[in-house]
Parts: sequence; C-alpha cells; structure tokens
Amino acid sequence: MQLPIPPILRPFADSVRDLLPIILVIGFFQLVVLQQPIPNMGKLLYGTVMVVLGLTLFVRGLEMGLFPIGESMAFDFARKGSVFWVLTFAFALGFGTTVAEPALIAVAAEAGKVAASGNMIENSEVARDSYATGLRYTVALSVGFAIVLGVLRILKGWPIQYFIIGGYIGVVGMTAIAPEEIIGIAYDSGGVTTSTITVPLVTALGVGLASSIKGRNPMIDGFGLIAFASLTPMIFVMGYGMVI
Repeated sequence: MQLPIPPILRPFADSVRDLLPIILVIGFFQLVVLQQPIPNMGKLLYGTVMVVLGLTLFVRGLEMGLFPIGESMAFDFARKGSVFWVLTFAFALGFGTTVAEPALIAVAAEAGKVAASGNMIENSEVARDSYATGLRYTVALSVGFAIVLGVLRILKGWPIQYFIIGGYIGVVGMTAIAPEEIIGIAYDSGGVTTSTITVPLVTALGVGLASSIKGRNPMIDGFGLIAFASLTPMIFVMGYGMVI
C-alpha cells in the first residue's frame, strides 16, 4: 500500500524520483564495479540534498513564473497584432536569456583560457575576457536571430523541416571552411544555449503564440524554437572563428 504524500512535499518527492537513477548508477559503479568506498560521504549527502532542494524550487519557479509570463506575453502580442513588436520581443528574449545563460558563461570562459594556452590569442586576462565576451555575444545574437526566424515561421505557418534541413546543410558547409580550433566550440555552443534560462521562456513563447493565432496548432506549430536556438549558434560561432 502506497502512503499518501502531502501536497506540500510532492514536489520534493518528484525531484528525488527524478534524481534516483543518477544516484543508483553512481552508487553501483562506485561500490560494485570499482569496489571503492564513496569518498566524502557527508559532503555528498549534503550536496544531494541541496540538488533536490534547488531542482524542486527551480521547477516550481518555472511553473509559477516563467511559463505563465511567457505565454501571457505571447497572447498579448498576438492580440496587439503588430508583427514588428512580436519580432522585436522575440529577438530581445533570445538575446537576453542567452547572455545570462550560466552554461554559456562557463563554456565561453573555458574557451578563452584554452585559446590563450594554445596561442590563438594573447595570454592575458584582458584578451581572455574579450574572447569569451565576443563568443557569448555572438551566440546571443545567433539565438536572437533564431527566435525571430522561429516566430516568423509560426506566424506564416511555414513547415519546420525545411528550415532544419537547410540549417544543417549550412552547418556542414561552414564546418568544411571554418578553422579547426573553433569547430568543437561552435558545436558545443549549440548545446549550452538551450539550458535553464532560455528553454522555459522560449518554449512558453512558442506555445503561447501558436495557441493565440487562429489556424495554428500548438503541438505542431508551438514547438521547434529550441531547435533553431541550438542550430544557429554553430553557424555564427564558426563565422566568429573565421573573423577573429
């Protein structure tokens, strides 16, 4: 018989359930395969509790704040009927969320260090920061452009597959001519942009916009913006590498 979980504790129980496979995998390989005791058990347990707490609060915050505000603003812009302001908001949203993306900040800083150690740029703090900042803003511009393109696709009802196929053809073409040192960074940039801050707001924008436009299906037209946001940074960053 399953014990009922109080509503206030259900989000924490859901987070524990989601993290349980990771805990079991780590425990199995550490104790059974490596046959080594788990180091720093106290710190590990403390960190696990913090992860559960952080994940619970983060998901709850998405449900209470980011998703509703994204959808409501999409509805308001659609009701306003101004394509210019919808596209302007889409670009600003994509640019702003990407600049603030923690994963991108970390990758850009690491790329600056590696570029300096590989003599691609001057090995100084100013040069490393400049390289990392240029990389972040290049990715942010590409995501802003991607969200504009995705919103325009929703407004016009264009099929998504042609954009995705064309985009990856562009990625392959750029890979052939871009410097080898930037290709890996470019590919990783496409992944780190779609993380904790960007995904909720962009998804809410797409679904809300598709739901508010007559003749659009949220399941068909509302999704796909994240795919654009993952694709365009690869092209833009390889172009950035060719320029610098």
